[in-house]
Amino acid sequence: MDLFEEAYHGTPPWDIGRAQREVMALEESGQITGDVLDVGCGTGENALFLAGRGHTVWGVDSAPSAIGIARKKAQDRGIAVTFLVHDTLDLHGIGRTFDTVIDSGLFHTLSDLERPRFVQSIAEILKSGGTYYMLAFSELEPAGYGPRRVTGEEIRAAFSDGWRINEIRAAVFESRTRADRTRAWLSSITRV
Repeated sequence: MDLFEEAYHGTPPWDIGRAQREVMALEESGQITGDVLDVGCGTGENALFLAGRGHTVWGVDSAPSAIGIARKKAQDRGIAVTFLVHDTLDLHGIGRTFDTVIDSGLFHTLSDLERPRFVQSIAEILKSGGTYYMLAFSELEPAGYGPRRVTGEEIRAAFSDGWRINEIRAAVFESRTRADRTRAWLSSITRV
């Protein structure tokens, strides 16, 4: 069984029962626009929040259990979101494009070999001029908890061709197991 699929047979630490504050702040400040794709959506809290704010939202995740939970939440809350079990390294296969892509905790789980495929996958479904927002563990977060850390330089290198880095700023990744919250980077990256 896949690590992430197994995690959703309980409640994983990153499933906080609501949208990440960083995602809420992006939407409330008007930075999230148009149709949105939530990559690695988990149980859908960020996607459901954005749909509740009037966006057409799709969420994709490789874990069937997570998508099942997300669909039930959408039904129970009466919020329309399209949730799909799908490989985030092959987003072209979903057959449509988006104005905004959000990523709350996916990029930092990718291997060095997967990163270029993921960036290409995002480029295939993000409209020219569209923005990708990534929340990922920062190298400033002490070792010993959670996924690998990502440096600003790694983000810049991954998105060096065909992208414009608007901002990489210090942020917080919220989890159920860290009262003091986790140091992260919030990146705003536009497809040119």
